Amino acid sequence: MAKIDDFFSGRNTVNDISNTEREQTANYLVPIEAFARTTYKSIYVIDYQEKGFEYVSDNPLFLCGHTSEEVKEMGYAFYFKYVIEPDLKLLLKINTVGFDFYETIPLEERKNYTISYDYHLKTQEGKKILINQKLTPLFLTGDGKIWKAICIISLSAEEKSGNIKIHKKGDNKLFSYDLEGEFWKEREVIKLTSREREILQYSTRGYTINEVAEAIFVSPDTVKFHRKKLFEKLDVANISEAIAYATNNKLI
Repeated sequence: MAKIDDFFSGRNTVNDISNTEREQTANYLVPIEAFARTTYKSIYVIDYQEKGFEYVSDNPLFLCGHTSEEVKEMGYAFYFKYVIEPDLKLLLKINTVGFDFYETIPLEERKNYTISYDYHLKTQEGKKILINQKLTPLFLTGDGKIWKAICIISLSAEEKSGNIKIHKKGDNKLFSYDLEGEFWKEREVIKLTSREREILQYSTRGYTINEVAEAIFVSPDTVKFHRKKLFEKLDVANISEAIAYATNNKLI
């Protein structure tokens, strides 16, 4: 049976924190709290030394009926209560392969990488919601272990759990993990044209095809053409899925 300690890899055991390392964190939660007030996404901070949550935002998406303070107190017990059993095992797998990958990265580059994945939460009403979670290191110890990491959670645009991806800031490569074959695959990051981004940005504001066409001074048929190409590129069926995908993958 899975245990909370299973989420904390022995390869990333954080014991003593030096005064120099602690100085990095002076008032660091202030901008995170400010950002949390401006976004619909849920935000929390993991402390790998304390093996729990240092901060949990008030956004109800992640809280399953609890207050942020209650979830903070629950820590990783929250996952055992609200993540469905198959996806709890998936999270443990992600934890293992993520740290395996992380150990291959040069120490000075480690804070530039983000891992993204999807899993189901059970609501208090007994329903399941598929959420996307992105985890990025905030502070490292002197020997390169993750001390604190920020997680950003939103509704997933995918249809099933998994979808494990790692991306380096400023790099055009994306690493995705094949759960069946148990290996990482490398591919190029999807790039949108300026017109595709423009159409998506107007669409996020609720513009119709005709309104988008008027705003960017083209015909409605031109907008339809670019939308069709966009749907094919992102492998989605409609503009709502395209917006969700582009948002989750920071394409706009």
